Amino acid sequence: MVLALSISERLTRARGDLRMGVPVVLCGPGGAALIAAVETLDAARLAVLRGFGTPVLAITARRAETLKARAYDGDLARIVPPLDADLGWLRSVADPADDLRTPMKGPLQSIRDGTADLARAALALAKSAHLLPAAVLVPVEQALSLAGAHGLTLLSLDEIAPALNAMPPMDRVVSARVPLMAASAGRVHVFRPDDGGEEHYAIEIGRPDRSQPVLARVHSACFTGDVLGSLKCDCGPQLHAALAQMGEEGAGVLLYLNQEGRGIGLANKLRAYSLQDQGFDTVEANHRLGFEDDERDFRIGAEILRKMGFSAVRLMTNNPRKLAMMESCGVHVTERVPLRVGQTAENRAYLATKVAKSGHLP
Repeated sequence: MVLALSISERLTRARGDLRMGVPVVLCGPGGAALIAAVETLDAARLAVLRGFGTPVLAITARRAETLKARAYDGDLARIVPPLDADLGWLRSVADPADDLRTPMKGPLQSIRDGTADLARAALALAKSAHLLPAAVLVPVEQALSLAGAHGLTLLSLDEIAPALNAMPPMDRVVSARVPLMAASAGRVHVFRPDDGGEEHYAIEIGRPDRSQPVLARVHSACFTGDVLGSLKCDCGPQLHAALAQMGEEGAGVLLYLNQEGRGIGLANKLRAYSLQDQGFDTVEANHRLGFEDDERDFRIGAEILRKMGFSAVRLMTNNPRKLAMMESCGVHVTERVPLRVGQTAENRAYLATKVAKSGHLP
């Protein structure tokens, strides 16, 4: 009997710790560090962290570019905070909300010596926890005893490096008949990753023939568009149009993946919306926050399709990345089915940006 946590379970625990503002201990060949997410860190814990040593602030190269900071480590920058830097200063560097009001954060001093492996892992953890990608690191000694004394999660780089990029196996939890407006013969399947992460759903219309390419849509959750009917995107209309077409044809599968805001989470998506109100387009807003254009993992969709017995699809999408990912994951795309609905005066610029900067097909 195994009671010890697996590495994927410990990663999930670490994400939860960071979301609560609790530090995590990371160790690697170059040493160890206490890490904390800037977004959830409070002043009291920051003071305790300072008691262990001088903190370093890690931000992504995207955020560093906005702040005109040197990213000597390529994909990230390690910033030396001023001696009098408080929590407000750290958050002003991490969060672009007030960039236009107070554009001068520095000059920021970047570290160029030593390894950035711990900082890189810290940022990956913050991203996967749907927090702003900014982390405080404080080098420490005797990581194991420190973690044990304070009840902190301890992670080693050699363990988490493969797990951070791996997709956890999906288990089908339950399925049930759900009559829909688009089709009375609807069935909803719930899939859960074995690391305890967010569940994903498959809406099956009719009884698709597993030996034939199925009409499929990989749809990322959009609370504002799907639920509230936001006019800033075309997600809601795409969701309903895809289900309607599947209902008309009598068969299809819509995968509803919990990857809100192109994988950055609802809070960060709303931060991006606020930046768009300041005049930045959707890609620029993501970059100012420290994210890439698209942080989603489309491998999840391919895995669910395979679990359901499908090996070929007619994919409803305007995004070439979805086509390429399906093929690379062993799900053959026999046809791209365009999905052009939902353009409004409010989202016209957003849709144009997706074509011009994100490679979407017009």
